[in-house]
Amino acid sequence: MALESTIAGTWYPADAQEIRALAESWESHTPPDGKVEKPNVLLLPHAGWAYSGETAWRAVRLVRGAGFKRVVLLAPSHHAWVENRLVVPESGAVSTPLGEIKIDREWIDRLALIAPVSRKDRVHAVEHAVQIEYPLLQFALGGGFAIAPIVVGTFGADQMAMCVRALSRLMDAETLLVISSDFTHYGDDFSYTPYGTDGGEAVRAKVAVVDDEAFTLISKGDADGFAALMQRTGATICGRIPIELALRAFQWKAPFTRLAYTTSSDKGRDFSRFVCYVAAAGRAEWSGEPEAVLNAEVRAFLLRVARETIENAVCGGGTRRFAQPTASKHIPPAALHKMGVFVTLKDRRTDALRGCIGEILPRRSLVEAVVGRAVDAALHDPRFLPVTGNELASLRIEISALTPPTPVASWREIVLGRDGMTFEKNGRFAVFLPQVAPEQRWDLPSTLSHLARKAGLPADAWRDGAKFATFRAEVFHE
Repeated sequence: MALESTIAGTWYPADAQEIRALAESWESHTPPDGKVEKPNVLLLPHAGWAYSGETAWRAVRLVRGAGFKRVVLLAPSHHAWVENRLVVPESGAVSTPLGEIKIDREWIDRLALIAPVSRKDRVHAVEHAVQIEYPLLQFALGGGFAIAPIVVGTFGADQMAMCVRALSRLMDAETLLVISSDFTHYGDDFSYTPYGTDGGEAVRAKVAVVDDEAFTLISKGDADGFAALMQRTGATICGRIPIELALRAFQWKAPFTRLAYTTSSDKGRDFSRFVCYVAAAGRAEWSGEPEAVLNAEVRAFLLRVARETIENAVCGGGTRRFAQPTASKHIPPAALHKMGVFVTLKDRRTDALRGCIGEILPRRSLVEAVVGRAVDAALHDPRFLPVTGNELASLRIEISALTPPTPVASWREIVLGRDGMTFEKNGRFAVFLPQVAPEQRWDLPSTLSHLARKAGLPADAWRDGAKFATFRAEVFHE
């Protein structure tokens, strides 16, 4: 089911022909701009098209016919309080007068394994900052792309770091990143009037100086400088968090080039209340395939092996069917590599944990490890009763294929969202997979306290005398 636009007919035309005619009129009197070659990042305003549509088109036109297969869209939240998480739609598509855009559910599922993600249609249904960009992208890219629209909340440092690393891992050469943000909002109702409210041209000029300083830092990729400027000036750039997130996640092949700067009052010339708009384009440093250990064929094979093994074991057949899996000619070669693995079982209906057992060291082939640990997770996890036949249909199987653990000098070297971790002290041992902290929305001290308690030690035992190792995981599920 598609999530229908709630702003068509108000913020932009409700008729497809009117949308095309408007975009074509913008194109007809917009001069060519050769400053940015093949951008893969756009910074766009998100006001109604009567105010910022033509400004946005100055950047969007640069990707017309570019062949991107996916658009990742970062936008702030104007109507819902969103804290320490990313919000994506529940629906499978979004709809505009130009037709439906498929939601890239597979990409979002991968994001959700390594970043704090919530799925809420109601947040997207009221958010103009995502919706206003859809028809512009449809007109430029045609119908051959999927979209991953993300409403971004406020973040603590650890949650920001999780999201930064998640985004940096998942981008590829076929992905366009769009950052939706207006610039300074000036006026009494925005609680921002440092230059008075006389409505004169001098006010616009002073606001432009602040926006120029902000954009200069953005174009340099200076996330710390940009965040400090927002703190120092109180500048009301509504998309400051999505901008900072992008600046921290990516390196830049070509810095942002500003293509247009306008305000909502440029025609009326009353600058007692106005909003500023920037259109910009750049090129970030990503190429090839997203980081992955196992391709889709191998993941599907291993999930099938895990399910058939569990069903066979639960229903009384034991594990003999896959006891010697390396004898099969149908096993993908990558499944024969020696890797550590965890098999996690969850209830599809509640997402509650039902079992999780694994092995960290790469001592046998991946497929053999999956067979053994699938049975252990279903029947031998001491925290749970054995899985019964009645539960099989409601189980969701998740597999985490692990890189070998590497000792680190200090817990400070652990990166949440990227690293799994082992803890060892006084003969006690515990492990967390990389997805545990993002799923629980823990910061690093909270994660380490839970890890120490899991090892049977006091919550502060991690602070002194403990040994840590980290590993990474390719996580996939049914």
